[in-house]
Amino acid sequence: MALTGRQVRQLRSLVHHLDPVVMIGKADINDGIVAQANDSLEAHELIKCAVLDSSNLTAREAADELAERCGAEVVQVIGRRFALYRASSRKDVEHIALA
Repeated sequence: MALTGRQVRQLRSLVHHLDPVVMIGKADINDGIVAQANDSLEAHELIKCAVLDSSNLTAREAADELAERCGAEVVQVIGRRFALYRASSRKDVEHIALA
């Protein structure tokens, strides 16, 4: 599902106030990081991630790889942080109504 420009703007405004929930360090992106990101995406739909200085990946590389492995969309990459979005299949979470 490709996001439209309007949807990206909407998600960027929502993610601005969030704290990073996934930290990517020297182990780069492994199965544990993917599982943590999947759990967070199912619970919140929109998450912010951070790439620590000890990582060998750039934020763009980490965002692209994690998005691909989680089946998510990259919303934005700024500095060493990035945001991912994926619609949750759970019924007990508040879904983001995309424009």
